[in-house]
Amino acid sequence: MSASTGFPSGSLFTALSRNWWVVLLFGLFAVVFGVLAVMAPVRTAAVLAWWLGVMAVVEGVVVLVAAIKGSAPVSRGWAVFYALVSIAFGVLAILNPLATASVLLLFLAAWLVVAGIYRIVFAIRVRKQIEGEWLLIVSGLLAVALGVMFALNPLSGLVVTSLWIGVLALVYGVLQIVVAFRLRSLGKAA
Repeated sequence: MSASTGFPSGSLFTALSRNWWVVLLFGLFAVVFGVLAVMAPVRTAAVLAWWLGVMAVVEGVVVLVAAIKGSAPVSRGWAVFYALVSIAFGVLAILNPLATASVLLLFLAAWLVVAGIYRIVFAIRVRKQIEGEWLLIVSGLLAVALGVMFALNPLSGLVVTSLWIGVLALVYGVLQIVVAFRLRSLGKAA
């Protein structure tokens, strides 16, 4: 804190207050995305399908490399299976996100069930080497439960998921905008 102004001093605060507009841009982008997600949840789901595809391919490749190197924490066969399911889901989502969006939650449901089982097996295998393995087991059980719920009612799940993401993006964006203007005013005062 600066003794004369009572505001934080230092290069980090100076850089943040000088670049307040970057925080503002993130906030504005988040608000625009949030509004679009709330107004067009199915289209938003197509974009989300594409991003999920990218993430699934990356995770699948990482697990596949670990399986090939023999460093996967589970059996090689299970790691290869999980990697191939992740890569297949990811490629489908990337190549045709609009079609994937219509069945997104069915693909996602299957992936969540496989991922949940993978986490449970992983937690059991490494329980002697780590603490808190029960958290991995709980996350695996939750992933399986979410996958089953999505499979039972995919269209409703798709719309609700997109709406929730839109609302969260709106809240995040508004908070970023408030922080940006607060940074600007603190920077001027300092």
